[in-house]
Amino acid sequence: MAEAGSRGGPGAGRAFRAGLVQMTSGPEFDANLAAADRLIREAAAAGAAFVATPENTPILQPDHTQLRAAVPGEHAHPAVRAFADLARELGVWLLLGSTAVRVDDSDAPGADGRLANRSLLFDDNGRIQARYDKIHMFDVDVPDGQTYRESNAFRPGAQAVVAQTPWARLGLTVCYDVRFPALYRALAHAGAGVLTVPAAFTQVTGRAHWHTLLRARAIETGSYVLAPAQVGEHAQGRRTYGHTLAVAPWGEVIADAGDAGPGVVTVDVDPAAVAQARGWIPSLRHDRGFEVKVFETVS
Repeated sequence: MAEAGSRGGPGAGRAFRAGLVQMTSGPEFDANLAAADRLIREAAAAGAAFVATPENTPILQPDHTQLRAAVPGEHAHPAVRAFADLARELGVWLLLGSTAVRVDDSDAPGADGRLANRSLLFDDNGRIQARYDKIHMFDVDVPDGQTYRESNAFRPGAQAVVAQTPWARLGLTVCYDVRFPALYRALAHAGAGVLTVPAAFTQVTGRAHWHTLLRARAIETGSYVLAPAQVGEHAQGRRTYGHTLAVAPWGEVIADAGDAGPGVVTVDVDPAAVAQARGWIPSLRHDRGFEVKVFETVS
């Protein structure tokens, strides 16, 4: 897939190359991790110092009972071990877009057994530098007749996360989070200039909203948005939209992987473009508190 450049000016931070991985994950760890390994190596070979993979990279299992039976805790998780080793070997920062993970108290008496949908950031020594549990649950009846109840399998996170890297601060989010702009504004106010949105967007909602939502989050915050995505047909006929995307702080789409299948796009990210966009439209300095008043109709 094609390489794309970014706009920006000199002198504001360190530019870096990001590699965004597009996958078609299934219900088996081994096959998914082998596919991720190959694509991450491809991104690193293309010069990426930071590589990100989609939501549900190591396992995409729509059956919640089977998912819970298959998934261990973080300390024993095959994806955590594999990504740590690969980040160390390749000398890259690596974002495991998300994985289902059993949380410490999920088996405690009275617990509901739900998992976390967790994004993990590894540094180039294979150490975990940040964890983010997806906050917003995709509980939706999609117009194509499909029903999704993510909260049946996952407990929502309660903490937004910003992580420092050698180049910029990353704001970590996952998929359905993209529909909640207050989260992204909070991340930008906390210093994030690059926002990650690993996703497994449905085809129906992707065609309608994916590009618009990602461009809006970039424009509203003056940030890069990096969104590695799932694509194609998965277990039980689930279909995802693809179009792994990178958006620059002024709102331009600077990389789009399309929907042909798994692959990699690389994009050069220049923190100077963040400073430039926020200088042109300094809306992050213009937030004001307000109250909402509702006028009832008087009959």
